[in-house]
Amino acid sequence: MKEPTMNDKSAPSSKPAGTKALRDWPLWEVFVRSKQGLEHKHCGSLHASDSQHALQMARDVYTRRQEGVSIWVIPSNQISASEPEDKSEFFDPASDKIYRHPTFYEIPEEVGHM
Repeated sequence: MKEPTMNDKSAPSSKPAGTKALRDWPLWEVFVRSKQGLEHKHCGSLHASDSQHALQMARDVYTRRQEGVSIWVIPSNQISASEPEDKSEFFDPASDKIYRHPTFYEIPEEVGHM
């Protein structure tokens, strides 16, 4: 019997049939607002063909226990993020403004815990 080769079209594939479609679909980031919260929190990522498909898949994957009241999806390639090497440029300028961090104030005892 002939051994299948890499170029042999009749050779069984180790990848599922839908893998190519998943690779071709864009990656979407999913944010869900819980019943108790006021903000949306990042839950994860998924591949979908368009925004409506991403919303439906996010609902099925990330809100199975009916814990969400709102879902946002955004294509991953649309997110802009700072780079770790730019940390000082983005965050160090705030450290020289001591009025933003009132650690030098004395809190009166009658105020209690803050």
